Amino acid sequence: MPKVKISALGCYVPPRVLTNKDLERMVDTSSEWIMERTGICERHIAAPEMATSDMGTEAARVALAARGISGAELDAILVCTVTPDMLFPATACLIQDHLGAHRAWGFDLIAACSSFLYGLTTGAALIAAGTHRKVLVVGADTMSRIIDYTDRATCILFGDGAGAMLLEPTGEADDSAGFIDFIGEIDGSGGDFLKMPAGGSRLPASAETVEKRLHFVHQQGQQVFKYAVKKMYEMCSEVLDRNGLKPSDVGVLIPHQANRRIITGACERMGLKPEQVLINIDRYGNTTSATLPLATRDAIAQGRLKKGDLVMFAAVGAGYTAGASLWRWAY
Repeated sequence: MPKVKISALGCYVPPRVLTNKDLERMVDTSSEWIMERTGICERHIAAPEMATSDMGTEAARVALAARGISGAELDAILVCTVTPDMLFPATACLIQDHLGAHRAWGFDLIAACSSFLYGLTTGAALIAAGTHRKVLVVGADTMSRIIDYTDRATCILFGDGAGAMLLEPTGEADDSAGFIDFIGEIDGSGGDFLKMPAGGSRLPASAETVEKRLHFVHQQGQQVFKYAVKKMYEMCSEVLDRNGLKPSDVGVLIPHQANRRIITGACERMGLKPEQVLINIDRYGNTTSATLPLATRDAIAQGRLKKGDLVMFAAVGAGYTAGASLWRWAY
């Protein structure tokens, strides 16, 4: 079975920036309160004419250009999102068309804030099976479209953005390169604590669901916070333990960027040093499926992720969903 590596990365964020000061004029909050509770200073917001597929396409083009290939060489496209352009066709179909990826098949993957992590693992399995050579995993979310900007508990958290990673066989004799392991978990008993209640088959869109603002994110923050800290710690610790590794072996942890306190709480329990953890939530907020690729880009740019480093990705999201994966960085 071929080993799998991440061979290219591309990201995109829309140019408009929504700062904490802007939010002070919209809801009853303060920049200091937002920073203290979340660690967020600003987030990017898509223009009205821009949809998830547009951002995903931009990120994908950056990744393909970095690898020096065209969309026509892709075998599959996996789009990780909770904000598709529409329920169908899949956003993967729209991005496939934009890229001219006429040989590729694909689908959308919905696992909330764990979506990109799960997409990476699924894409790695396609490569490892020997049936695919180039799989593009795109994480893109236009969270501003499903956020209630009268709800100060949620509107401060989210931003828009996209990222894409290209997966390929390593083609190297060193079997330590690339994908190492993954552990995941879902727990549907927590589904009520973070959800968008309407818009599906249980509560189709109606005048009543719109009036009750049920097409926005609804969150019970304390329950989500406690679960996220606990599960991020447990998932990361377990994947390290079963591979005979210690926290000190990790070059960089790239966690889902939901809340600075969640990240620091989990990392303190693991015994990770601050310099081992990439946090960029201050500049982007929670971009859901785009947080991991955006944080990876920043880790590379800051010289904190280099070829041969052990990198651990971790995420916790609505559902509940959770997971962690280990990779040996390949470029």
